Amino acid sequence: MTTAPGPTRRVAVLTHMGRPTAIAAATRLIEGLLRAGVTSVLPPGDEECLPRALARTVEPLGPPDESPEVELMVVLGGDGSILRGTEWVLRADLPLLGVNLGHVGFLAEAESSEVDSIVTRIVDRSYAVEQRSTIEVTLRECASGEVVWSSYAVNEVSVEKASRERMLEVLVEVDGRPLSRWACDGVLMATPTGSTAYAFSAGGPVMWPNVDALLVVPLSAHALFARPLVLGPTSRVVIQLIERSQTDGVVWCDGRRSAELRDGLQIEVQQGAHRLLLARLSEAPFTDRLVNKFGLRVEGWRGEAEDRVSEEDRETIAGQEAALDDDDDDEPDASEESKQPGEGREQHRRPGPAPVGADDMGIR
Repeated sequence: MTTAPGPTRRVAVLTHMGRPTAIAAATRLIEGLLRAGVTSVLPPGDEECLPRALARTVEPLGPPDESPEVELMVVLGGDGSILRGTEWVLRADLPLLGVNLGHVGFLAEAESSEVDSIVTRIVDRSYAVEQRSTIEVTLRECASGEVVWSSYAVNEVSVEKASRERMLEVLVEVDGRPLSRWACDGVLMATPTGSTAYAFSAGGPVMWPNVDALLVVPLSAHALFARPLVLGPTSRVVIQLIERSQTDGVVWCDGRRSAELRDGLQIEVQQGAHRLLLARLSEAPFTDRLVNKFGLRVEGWRGEAEDRVSEEDRETIAGQEAALDDDDDDEPDASEESKQPGEGREQHRRPGPAPVGADDMGIR
């Protein structure tokens, strides 16, 4: 009696095939999955960048309703590539695993140097899935309410001025009531995921991913009340262009999809019904991710993590502290100065203006 083979396991692989480092990482990942009996699915044309023998083993990736059954999408690249991958996984309702090949890579879960361990975790299905909120965007006619355009965003929706030298004048409404009128460069509506992206650069707060909220950040607004706002998950934001606005606006979703905002139209933003599913390989808290991605200095912390610091790190920190102690020893002791007035004080006294004489009246 023979055992029937199990169903074929498939993993979608997406990367920037114009970058040699991305091709090398994708090749290594696909080879590792193949050895474990997992088939890789790539967008049509991407297989041409792979070695010929390996290219024959992959399957084409089409729209979710036309593609073979896929259990996971792996994106190798920066946040831009990962945002490209979200367009597919949101429609397919599948998890996405980001592998960082860029700079910061806040959406990435692992680094390209970890490809071998990533293959093992995928094969064993030893990863957790985290849900992230999204934004639903609707552009309507003010008079009729007719929908002109709709889209979604994972990071943020930005309303920006179409002319660089002009000001955009908008009226902002929250939960059916007018909030404020701003002459500004634009307005951002961001998810907690997007709070570390464009909104962070614009002066908005960092929100932990498990916070269920919507962030509103005005861009260079000429108004007294123009501060970032954190709204509830059910809030609805409407932005309408004022007739006297000096320029039209442009609505951008994650910097990838756009529509024109002109007089007579309004943009409506609220939390989306779909959730982005992110595959997680680590249970480390968001604080660690923030520290690592931004390179925040945490030397001197005496918490629980001190017990987990490696011996090499301990020696480095000890050396830094010793150097600081040496610097302190070089400074004169205040008590000694008080005992010996007049000695050693002149070299530490802040220099004042020199006496003005006959030779100092002109320009030197």
